[in-house]
Amino acid sequence: MGALINVSVNLDKLDKTRIIKGKNGNYYNFTVSVNDQTSQYGDNASLFNTQSKEEREAKADKVYVGNGKVVWTDGNITTAERQDQPAQAAPVAVDLPF
Repeated sequence: MGALINVSVNLDKLDKTRIIKGKNGNYYNFTVSVNDQTSQYGDNASLFNTQSKEEREAKADKVYVGNGKVVWTDGNITTAERQDQPAQAAPVAVDLPF
């Protein structure tokens, strides 16, 4: 385990149109940002609505819905890799006419 982060969510700030109805329940996607410095309240994590590719490209403002703090870490946080991503095809050599 890399870290434990406690967060507090302001439910009034949640955009109800972003609720995803799934087969096993309702879901809401968040992004957690861990900062190097702590706020005056001792928080060093922010929680905001996950942005779509279009929102990121349009540089839309993030909608912050909560904050928190890292309460434990083993010092080794790694980037998660999706298990269901298709394998990339190997590059194909092409003979160019020049």
